[in-house]
Formats: sequence, structure tokens, C-alpha cells
Amino acid sequence: MSDTVLWVYVTAADAEEARRIGRALVEEHLAACVNILPGHTAIYRWEGRVEESAEAAFIAKTTATRFEALRARIRSLHSYELPAIVALPAADGDPEFLDWVRAQSGTST
Repeated sequence: MSDTVLWVYVTAADAEEARRIGRALVEEHLAACVNILPGHTAIYRWEGRVEESAEAAFIAKTTATRFEALRARIRSLHSYELPAIVALPAADGDPEFLDWVRAQSGTST
């Protein structure tokens, strides 16, 4: 059975932080690819108050096997006390692309 490919959504303080974390994840074979989505506004409740701030987000493509290491690495590099790190399984996709993600994330089929 092959390792499930995950899309991991993460928010960052800005595009530079997303770039720095994303580059580390790819260089360390924790993710095959990172797509940065700069310039959005987050509205959220934190410590009893509604906050609003500019953020960037990124999506890292990895595997279920690599997720815990990826999550720990993001936490170690991130400026937020509690960064959003949410993994979603890829239900289907181009088999060659999914195999590429597995290979580049340090896992294989």
C-alpha cells in the first residue's frame, strides 16, 4: 500500500516567513513542494479578543509518513505560538504526480 499524500495548509506572519519555512521543508525532504499564497487577512479569536491581521499562507505537499516530522519542523521555525497546521489527504490525483510527491518527500510507493 502506498503512503497517503497530504496537502498541509499553514498560515505564516508574512510571505517571507512562509518562504523561509517552505524552503527548509523542501531542502530537508519533508515536503516535495510548497506553494505560497501571500497577502490575505485573518480574523480570529485569540485570548478572548477578536483580532485581525495580515498573513500569508502556504500549502506543503508531503506524505502521511512525513507529517509528524514536518509538523515539528514548522513549529520549530514558526514565529506564532500556535500556528495553523492542517493536513488534508489527497483523495485522488494524477498517479505520476502523487508518486513524485512521495519520492521527493523521502518516501516511495
